[in-house]
Amino acid sequence: MSAVQTTKMSNFRWVICVLLFLATTVNYMDRQVLSLTWKDFIAVDFHWTDAHYGYITGLFSAFYAIANLFAGKFIDWMGTKKGYLIAIFVWSTGAVLHAGCGWATMNIEGYENIEALRLVQAGSDAAVAIATISVWLFLSCRLILAVGEAGNFPAAIKATAEYFPAKDRAFATSIFNSGASVGALAAPATIPLLARAWGWEMAFIVIGVLGYVWMGLWMWAYDKPRKNKHVNQAELNYIEQDNDLATVQNREEQKEEAAIPFFKCLTYKQTWSFIVGKFMTDGVWWFFLFWAPAYFSDQYGYTSDSAMGIALIFTLYAIVTILSIGGGYLPKIFVEKLGMNPYLGRMRAMLIFACFPVLGLLAQPLGAYSAWWPAILIGLLGAGHQAWSANLFSTVGDMFPKSTIGTLVGLGTAVGGLGSMAINFGSGVFFTWAEGQGTAFQVMGFEGKPAAYMVVFSFCAVAYLIGWCIMKALVPKYKPVVAED
Repeated sequence: MSAVQTTKMSNFRWVICVLLFLATTVNYMDRQVLSLTWKDFIAVDFHWTDAHYGYITGLFSAFYAIANLFAGKFIDWMGTKKGYLIAIFVWSTGAVLHAGCGWATMNIEGYENIEALRLVQAGSDAAVAIATISVWLFLSCRLILAVGEAGNFPAAIKATAEYFPAKDRAFATSIFNSGASVGALAAPATIPLLARAWGWEMAFIVIGVLGYVWMGLWMWAYDKPRKNKHVNQAELNYIEQDNDLATVQNREEQKEEAAIPFFKCLTYKQTWSFIVGKFMTDGVWWFFLFWAPAYFSDQYGYTSDSAMGIALIFTLYAIVTILSIGGGYLPKIFVEKLGMNPYLGRMRAMLIFACFPVLGLLAQPLGAYSAWWPAILIGLLGAGHQAWSANLFSTVGDMFPKSTIGTLVGLGTAVGGLGSMAINFGSGVFFTWAEGQGTAFQVMGFEGKPAAYMVVFSFCAVAYLIGWCIMKALVPKYKPVVAED
């Protein structure tokens, strides 16, 4: 028996997966700082309304979408290691810069301190000026944050494709993708308390610095599997098991795969299937990520730094975290136990996960009895999204060569960002309008802003089933795309 056969396989690919998980966790914590501080801390200082916050979240989504058009190509060009380092440096810097927006507003408008900004009469010309300047300053920081964060998923998906065989990618993706829900879980337990103890500015600084720490870990750990000293031959054989080569031991260096040109990608139905899936569903996750704290504060009076407010958001994302990890394992069962090809197994699993969000239709009606009902139901909706998202990302690796994965993920995430822009920008304006209408605006027994929440929740509930049907119509069967020489 050969040495290769008797050597115990290393498992360094899971160390890489853990680092991807940590990066995604930090990514979402940086994104959550604003949503957990604006309603109860920042809006008071700068006289913001729901519409102001809607502008910021909507335009952040637009920045993110535009950046994603280039982020995937950038990651493919720079390589996974350097590309990821640059991305997290940029977004961490953008996160930290948010802390200076209060100081800048104060100096631009000529006030001595933040307290003076807060004491300006609401609705006055001075209050409007403060709100306008502060919104533009926050938007500038969100632009930097968005440009950096756009690199997270293209780099993480590319790293997953490099370190995991096709049958394990959805499971690995579900693990690192759960960092989104873990970040959202850790955020309400830490950020409001930081804001209360040391000010909202310090919350941005502390969470932003975590990205710099991660950079050191990534520099130590990451290299291509064939060059990584922590990956032995047995693990390399496992990672590369999908390659159609007769003998792994004597494999020659493979010719680099040809990347599919960007506009050529748009001619494939497989590309449009991924794009539709992202457009229909990304905005749902971002809506709840950005608006859930404000929802519990508006509808039930539980501020983000109150014990009940923290408990509700924590419970919501605890449900997401616990249930979503299994989302990547279900198609693995379909493939290994039932003999399906990876794409068919993934689509079968995604149909199941698309049914979870339908529970969101009950969030507002049952919320009349207790705030715990929407927390639980939105948590189940979010778990369905994360499981759906892990498999949706993996369809790119199923259909396209590795050399084009970053580009495709960036393109799809850009379109998903446009969907998020629409729902977040529209919701902010819609909520402000509905609140002003009061009893004149009614939907299913709800009035004013609660009625507006009911409308948005209803869309979120059915978006996944609509997206799945369109995807299935575009690509009914497994059909990989091959790059031309």
